[in-house]
This record gives sequence, C-alpha cells and structure tokens, in this order.
Amino acid sequence: MLSLLLSIAMKPTEPAPDLEAWIQAPIETQRLPIFRKAISLDGEVQEAKLRIVGLGAYKAFINGKPVANRFCDPPWTDFRKLVLYQTFDVRTLLLNGDNSIGVMLGNGVYNVVGGRYVKFIGSYGPPKLTAVLSIKYGNGRTAEIRTDGSWKVAEGPIVFSCHFGGEDLDASLVDPTWSQATFDDSKWTAAIETRGPGGELEPTDIRGIEYGKPYKTVTVKEAKKDIWIYDLGQNIAAVPRLKVKGAKGQTVKLVPSELLGEDGLAWQGSCGGPVSFSYTLAGRGTESWSPLFTYFGFRYVQVEGAVPAGKPNPGKLPVVVSLESIPVTYECIESTFETDNELVNRIYRLINKAIQSNTQTSLTDCPHREKLGWLEQDHLMGPSVLYSRDVADLMFKICRDMRLSQLPNGLVPDISPEYVVFEGGFRDSPEWGSACALVPWQLYEFTGSKKALEDNYEMMKRYAAYLESQSTDNIVNHGLGDWYDVGPNPPGYAQLTPIAFTATAFYFRDLDILAKAAEVLGKASEAGIYAAKAAKVKETFNQRFFDKEKGQYAEGSQCANAIGLAMGLCPERSRGKVLDSMVKDVQNHSFRTTAGDVGYQYVIRALADGGRSDVVYKMATVEGKPGYAYQLSQGATALTEAWDALRSSSQNHFMLGHVVEWFYTDLAGIKQVPGTVGFNNLVIAPYLPDNVNHIKAESRPNGKPIRVEWRKKDGAFEITVSLPRGAQATVVLPTRIGVLVSGSARQLDGGSYRIGSGTTTLKCKL
Repeated sequence: MLSLLLSIAMKPTEPAPDLEAWIQAPIETQRLPIFRKAISLDGEVQEAKLRIVGLGAYKAFINGKPVANRFCDPPWTDFRKLVLYQTFDVRTLLLNGDNSIGVMLGNGVYNVVGGRYVKFIGSYGPPKLTAVLSIKYGNGRTAEIRTDGSWKVAEGPIVFSCHFGGEDLDASLVDPTWSQATFDDSKWTAAIETRGPGGELEPTDIRGIEYGKPYKTVTVKEAKKDIWIYDLGQNIAAVPRLKVKGAKGQTVKLVPSELLGEDGLAWQGSCGGPVSFSYTLAGRGTESWSPLFTYFGFRYVQVEGAVPAGKPNPGKLPVVVSLESIPVTYECIESTFETDNELVNRIYRLINKAIQSNTQTSLTDCPHREKLGWLEQDHLMGPSVLYSRDVADLMFKICRDMRLSQLPNGLVPDISPEYVVFEGGFRDSPEWGSACALVPWQLYEFTGSKKALEDNYEMMKRYAAYLESQSTDNIVNHGLGDWYDVGPNPPGYAQLTPIAFTATAFYFRDLDILAKAAEVLGKASEAGIYAAKAAKVKETFNQRFFDKEKGQYAEGSQCANAIGLAMGLCPERSRGKVLDSMVKDVQNHSFRTTAGDVGYQYVIRALADGGRSDVVYKMATVEGKPGYAYQLSQGATALTEAWDALRSSSQNHFMLGHVVEWFYTDLAGIKQVPGTVGFNNLVIAPYLPDNVNHIKAESRPNGKPIRVEWRKKDGAFEITVSLPRGAQATVVLPTRIGVLVSGSARQLDGGSYRIGSGTTTLKCKL
C-alpha cells in the first residue's frame, strides 16, 4: 500500500518558473473543491495562454466554457518525482471586461481514499491546483494571473469520487453559473497557498485522453421491480452519459458491469466491486450528466431509482431520457485493417477494442479493477499497439515512467508508475521489468530515433546489472513466467514452462539489446562487454534447457520452443528441428495455443519467421475452446484476460492480442528490411490464406501512413502500395511473373519489384 505522502518543497524548473503557487481548499472534505478567479481585462487580447495542472485531475473553464474537451488531465506520473502541466490557447474564450476562470478538481489516481471498491489506497495529499494565465494585449502590454490566496474556493457538487469505485454528483448543491463572470462568489472561502507533491513541474507534449463516439443503448430490460438493465452493446473503457428528468433531490444510481449474473442483474465479479455512479437531480428540466474524474470498463448499466422513458411510472421516479457510454482513450490516429473474411475482422475488432480501452496515459491491464501499467504488455504488445495507432509519444512517456520507477538497486518494478508496491513476482518478474530494455529498442526500431536509446541506456544497464546480481551461474530463477498459459490448472502462474526458462531468456535478451544499443550509441567497448555476457548466458541457457536429441526446449511447450527460436537462443543447425517440434505440438492441440501472456507473441513470431504463417492463421481463427473465435462465441466484444473467456477474469484485457502485429506484418505484409529502422526501407510480402481474398490496411508505425491493399480475383493477384515521402519498398509477388499496372517500379529477380514513395499497383497470375 502507498503510505500517505507529506507535501515537500517543489523544485520549479524551466520553462515555467512562474508555475510556483499551488492552492487548495482550507478544509479537506469528501466533496471535491471548485475554484474560481474573477478577472477584468481592459483591452483587446492578442494572445492568451493558460498553463495549468490540477491534482489529482481537473476540468478548467473560462466564462463557463470548457478550456479543452478532454478527460482526466493531467497524464499519470509518479507525482513525487514528476508533474506534467498543460498549456492551452484560450484567447477566443476571453472577453474585454469581466471574465472568470473556474476549475473543478478530482481525486484521480493521485488521491485514492477508498469508500467503495479499490485496488489500493494511497494518497499524495489533498487535491490542489497551480495555474498561470499569460495575456498579451494588442498594444503590447502583458499581464499574468496566477493561483494565489486571492482565488476563491467552495465545496463542489461532486460528493464522492474514487479512481476505482465510481463518482456521485449532486446537481442541487451548486449554482450552474459558478464558473461564469456574473456569478457572485462573495460567500466563497479564500483558497490557501500550499506546496506541490514534490515532483519536477514540466510541460508535456503528449496528447491527453479524448472522448470517443458514443454507444447508444441497444436494449432495456426490467431485471426486477424498479431495476433496469441497459445493454450498450460494447464492452469499452467509458463513462456513462445520463439524460434524465425529475424532481430536485431525486437520485439515480448507475451500476456498471461487463457481465450479467444468473439473476439478470449487473455482475461485477470480473471487474471489481462495489462500483457505482449516481446523479442527484437539480430539477431543471432534462438534465445531462457524466462522471468527470473516473471511468470504468463496462457494457451493461444497471439503473436504480428511475424508469426508462415510455414505461409505467406509478412512483413518479425520475425518467431516463437516454443512456449512452462515451469511450475514453488516448488521443491518436487509429490504423485500419479490414478483410473480406468476417471472422478475421471480428478478431481484429475484438482486440482493437481492448487496446483502445487500455491505451490511457499509461498502457493499463484493464479499465476497471486495476487500471495499472503492468509492463510486460508494453513490450509484448508493443508492436501491435504501434502498428494499430500512432502512440510513439506515449511510449516515450512510458519509458520515462520506468526510469522514475527504477529502484536504487536497479530493479524496475512490474508496474509503472508504481502507485502500489506488490510482493514477490508481482513486483519483480524479469518478463515484466525487461520492458525497460525492450520498449526503448522497439521505439528505436519503429521511429529511427536514437533518443529512445540515449534516454534509457543507463536504465537498461542498471537493470541488467540487477538481473546479474540475482542470477546463479547465469540462470535467473524468479518471476511469474508465462502468465495465464493454458494448462491443467486455472490460469495464473506459468504451468507448462519453467520460471527459470523465461526469466533467463529475458536476461539474455536484455544483454543482447544492450550490446546493440551500445553499438548504435558509439560505445564500442561496452557493446563488446554486453555481447560477451549475452553469449555466456546463451551458452549456459542451452546447456540447461535445450534437448538437442528431441529438438525442444524445457518440456517442449509452445512457449519454450518459440522463445528459443524468436530470441535467437537456438543454435542455427537446430532451428528447423525445434520449429518442427513446435508445429507438431500446435497440431497435437488441434491448432490451439497453450502459450500465455509472455509466450504467445513469440509463438506467432517464431512460426511466421520460420515460414509457417499457415499455422499462425489456423491458430488465430480456429473454432472452439480456447482462442479468439471461442471468446467471440461466448459473446465477448473486447479481448478477455483468459483464453477461455473465464467469467471471473477480466473481459477487457489486451495482453493476448499479439496477432494484431501479425495481421499487419504478414497478412498485410508491412515489414521493415531486417536491420533497418524508422520504417523507410520496407518489404511488402503478404501471406495469402485460402479463405481471405481481399485485405485493406493502413498503418503509421513511424507516424507516416503506409497503405497496402491486395486482392485475389479470377486467378490473379493485385496489390496497391502507398508509401510516404522518403520511403521505399521491395514488393514480393506470390508468383515470379508480374506486371506494373500503375505508378513506377523497378523489377528485381524472383518476381519482386522495388518501389518508392507514392502509389504503385502491381499484378500477377496466381
């Protein structure tokens, strides 16, 4: 558990030395505070910038209008070490004459005090605010309005808010004009100046959380008297939006859930409970409300204390005009992937909804019971995430979070930011901590930016040294292993692959990456040192775990053989035999995987790189338990935590969605030339399953759009590739004889063509 943190002196840093004065309410109550500052402007405003951060979360208004249409600013960080503020252009919101700034504060992950369901309890202190409004008039004069004791504060309408447990608002408690210039705040209390939580105060260039397109109610059923179940049709990270009519003081309670119980009521066994939202009406006609400072992963909403419009209402309860869910996710451009095979499309959507739900200002495990940045997902799902949305800036931020989380002994904890300290493998698992090396390397490969390595090289070194200190004869033997693999027992700790196998394999991979990173950074001597250490670990690893006669690693699990192949641990002369062993095991399981969170990405990569994408496709689309198609058959609308859609597990986890990477790299065929970075030198070589005849994909792995569309029709194959400026690609056709339909291309040997930026279409007979 986090202990209550005492505020310490903030160390302001450039470029905002004037963001020094924090304010808070003089008395801490369960009702969240609202702040306002009346200001008068005496001329035409040419420029106006608001630099602001409210902790734990904030919503700012000028003259009653929101400063930004975003959710739960600021980004999550370890607030003891780093606080990120935002800057907004607010010129168009200001008027010549009287104006007002209003700010609502929430608890967020900064102040988890409990009261309903919580994953942990911990606080950096009471909610607080710092801001400066910088104004430049048309005549060149300037002015600044800063947070200080002249600001006014009152108890706001939010009477309960918990990052995990929900939020309640009583609209009858506060005049809705409180943030407008005409409001009389003479009865409000003066804010008190205070200190920040201790973290360096810095501007942020990462994007925030945005609201998505609403999901409307699909069905409404009365589960029992005066309790109604609204099905929104999609399990998603969202806030409910309620429109309701009723009398002042009446309260509507909303209970969100992923699943329904046997009694037809909302069942929170998969997502943590009790969790609820409630709204107390002001009695002003049709009222609209959604929570401001917490969200949840849900499909269903149980409505208590109200009736749907058009239903009998003898008790004169409030009437629900409409109920929607508003998705919340990191602001980005999503990639697209579509085929003529509806099962493939549904699998992509299943995983994509889980990625969307868990891409916040950290990559979370689930949008409900934990909302924590478990690090194994950041690297195992990293390529899938980077192919499916342009979030390199977020990944850079996550790397910084890891640097700030690293302990003096070099350990990188399993979660980052480390808001709560777990024990054993849940704090120290090499498959999790190795994200500190794997994520920077992936960022370098995707973006081509050495900054990903420069910023994180020392962290990587310190973590490798930590693993070395924990090893015995080059073997690391602790952690969670292939979490949630498919074995004889319920999912959890690895069942089919030894803990020491995966832990040591990731130790090797960290050293291997360090050697490569050192070379890229011009540190030749260190590159040699880490290459030699990696070679020694590889030698010991194979002595311990490789059975040359059987052609398998450990006990021959899919995870073990795949990691041996994909990480480059397997001796070259034995790779074919190990691949055959893995394929045989997959076939013996009727093309169903046994690998879990850690192993499945390597199963896909080892098979695809070994020329067996046919096996990957069968595994991805196989019917029956366990697998993606089985989850769909059980009604899942987002990827579930367990392969078999276990009801007690989360119904919105993205940790097993590694096939999205393969959809882009192998089905669409978008790959880099091995050894290159930045996605400017590509190989477009799609795999063509028998029952997929058309694929259209667009991805931005380096921030620039790469588009591929191919089609099989009437015995011919046609592919159109669009590349951004500066990029080039070798397009590999399925047969040796092709023709150029449009664009420009240079024919190479073996039915390949070299193309540059722009759009090119090629065609061949099948």
